[in-house]
Amino acid sequence: MTQTGVFRRKPIDLIESEDGGGLRRTLGLWQLTAIGIGGIIGAGIFSLAGAVANETAGPAVLISFLIAGIASAAAAFSYAEFAGLIPRAGSAYTYGYAVLGELVGWFIGWDLLLEYTAIVSVVAIGISGYFNSLLSFMHVQLPAWMSGAPGTEPAGVAPGSYKVNLFAVLLCLLIAFVLNQGMRSAARFETFLVYLKIALVLLVVAVGAFHIKAGNWSNFFPFGISGAFTGAATVFFAVFGYDAMSTAAEESTESRKHMPKAILYSLGISMVLYVLACLVLTGMVNYRDIDKESAFSSAFASVGLNALGAVIAVGAILGILTVLFTFLLGATRVGYSMSRDGLLPKWFSGTHPTRRVPTRMTWVLGGAAAVIAGLLPIGAAAELTNIGILLAFVVVCVAVIVLRYRRPDLPRGFRCPAVPVVPAIGVVFSLWLITFLHPETWLRFAIWFAIGLVVYFGYSRRHSRLASPPDENVTG
Repeated sequence: MTQTGVFRRKPIDLIESEDGGGLRRTLGLWQLTAIGIGGIIGAGIFSLAGAVANETAGPAVLISFLIAGIASAAAAFSYAEFAGLIPRAGSAYTYGYAVLGELVGWFIGWDLLLEYTAIVSVVAIGISGYFNSLLSFMHVQLPAWMSGAPGTEPAGVAPGSYKVNLFAVLLCLLIAFVLNQGMRSAARFETFLVYLKIALVLLVVAVGAFHIKAGNWSNFFPFGISGAFTGAATVFFAVFGYDAMSTAAEESTESRKHMPKAILYSLGISMVLYVLACLVLTGMVNYRDIDKESAFSSAFASVGLNALGAVIAVGAILGILTVLFTFLLGATRVGYSMSRDGLLPKWFSGTHPTRRVPTRMTWVLGGAAAVIAGLLPIGAAAELTNIGILLAFVVVCVAVIVLRYRRPDLPRGFRCPAVPVVPAIGVVFSLWLITFLHPETWLRFAIWFAIGLVVYFGYSRRHSRLASPPDENVTG
């Protein structure tokens, strides 16, 4: 049956034969895995683990990460099946467009543009905070006008002194510049930082293991089992990132073979590192005494290893840069795919003639992230994130179930196990986590969605490449 309008779907059989638009396939398995790890391991291990242990779960923060990891794995298996089936840029946007229809694809793509860009801004603001702390430690004081977003002045600083968070702005523009140097060069930069980050975490685990006091684990569930589950809802946002990495499918040398492995490897490696780090942190310091802002640095300082604490602080800044890279990469590839499909103006899908990267979209979204990071407090920027990624997980998990029954004949490079049970777990857990989000998050989401509907019905629906296709190019 042929579908038209908002129900039209991109035919999976023809997606692979489309013009790639100029992206160059340069990424191997371990480069893809490094990009995934770069998106997963960031503030979650260097600060979020300590905050959740101190306030919500105690030593059971370990269980929180395991619960979140299991839930994330349910979605990861679904992403892996699609990555082996549809090796195209766009990730959840492309998968939703191909299986559930154009409006669903638009809805997810439009939302991920905001979510990924906002994540870049939030992380840049966070790194800026670390940077300012290090400068203070070295007795260097930046001019007030460049030290933060308006309204974020600390006690002792006159209101109105802060004009822009200049360091956060420069970070966003730096990552955009790196991405525009070509995927081969950008991936080398990312891979180097990921190796540095892994080495730092292993150093923390190896040295910290000698300072563990088993008594700190004696009250393992001080907030009860419910505290561990509540903690899982918080740390869940530290165990995705492979979704943004999967947007680079068109830049993988063997996407059908490598992308599913990279998704699962990146999540698996990250979970092992999270578990080991949580064991060390809660073993070294009683959960009541964990510093919520700089958990590991303060933990090592408490046992007399101040120099190592300083190394960890610097390493954390460099390591968290990989999160900026992964999510700006994801945002640009989603925007590029939407533009190539005609849902955004064609100008955005222009690529550099020699580097073969979507230069225009990269600078536009990098600039948008810079504006958000420079002018909004971290709390306001953070409220723009979270809900869209959870809804993307829901869409991908549902699409796996639908496509498995609609087209069981399609060749799949990887098959999600126990369909429909595993994808259903991903759906249920994602919807459950959405209920934890603040009402203001829903309001901002509704406003962004309403703007998206205006754009879709005012422009995208008419300019879509499927608006007037040959009959064989639109399927039911």
